[in-house]
Amino acid sequence: MLEKLMIFVEEISMEAALEQLMPKLLQDVEFEIYRFQCKDDLLKNLPARLRAYSSWLPPEWAILVLVDRDNNDCRELKQQLETVAQQSGLSTKTQGGDRFQVVNRIVIEELEAWFFGDWPAVKQAYPRVPDNIPQKAPFRNPDAIKGGTWEALERLLKRAGYFPAGLNKLQCAREVATHMTPDANRSASFNAFVQAINAIRVCE
Repeated sequence: MLEKLMIFVEEISMEAALEQLMPKLLQDVEFEIYRFQCKDDLLKNLPARLRAYSSWLPPEWAILVLVDRDNNDCRELKQQLETVAQQSGLSTKTQGGDRFQVVNRIVIEELEAWFFGDWPAVKQAYPRVPDNIPQKAPFRNPDAIKGGTWEALERLLKRAGYFPAGLNKLQCAREVATHMTPDANRSASFNAFVQAINAIRVCE
């Protein structure tokens, strides 16, 4: 059974959100978040980091790599991550089998898609936002919001009187993630993330 999960992320707001979410998902399992400077920094340093872990990683530990898709082709980005892990000598979930050491997950748009997927959590953090956002056509699919997900969230929060000087992504991540309910999210990428966590927890 999993004893420790190491999580690689590309930016500080994801780190802040996961600090709130992981205790809900992992319960008593220990976790540690490693934040890189940006996506390019993560991708650049991932091969050396995974090669280093491959020499000593205990069987009861696992690694989760989270990156935003941004403008990348999702399949190509996922394959890049898979290749890096496999060349380092670590087994991945995508390879199949009951035991794996690395799970790679793509956040389909951006972290803020996960917030749109749990609008009640946004509403708890920022009570003046409208209740009916998930029913409106542009927001029904949290992972397919046009024009940038964080920009859309910023516009809605500004209209409600929050962040008049511009969205503070770090503050928003902390405040929304505190209220998120992992099993009630409408974002497909968030649910894939949760499924990965659950698979890691029971991996023998």
